[in-house]
Amino acid sequence: PLQRRVPKRGFHNHFRVEYQIVNVKDLERFPADAGVDVDGLREAGLINKKGMPVKLLGSGEINRALKIEVHSCTKKARELVEKAGGEIRIIGS
Repeated sequence: PLQRRVPKRGFHNHFRVEYQIVNVKDLERFPADAGVDVDGLREAGLINKKGMPVKLLGSGEINRALKIEVHSCTKKARELVEKAGGEIRIIGS
């Protein structure tokens, strides 16, 4: 059969978690002291897939305090948000 004759290449990790990416600079559209969660990000158009977890990356700057709930975040994103007076809560997927 052709399937056995064609060489197999690479490796695909079936346990890899795919995240929807949101940058810190994208959170500037929310008002100060607002609670930002997955539903709020979806309504704002920053994410679009319902079942995928959300990860916050530290690209950009933020100058307002926000209460953010995401599935994962980077160290730099946490530092930037906490420096602005906000807080990040990690939720389970």
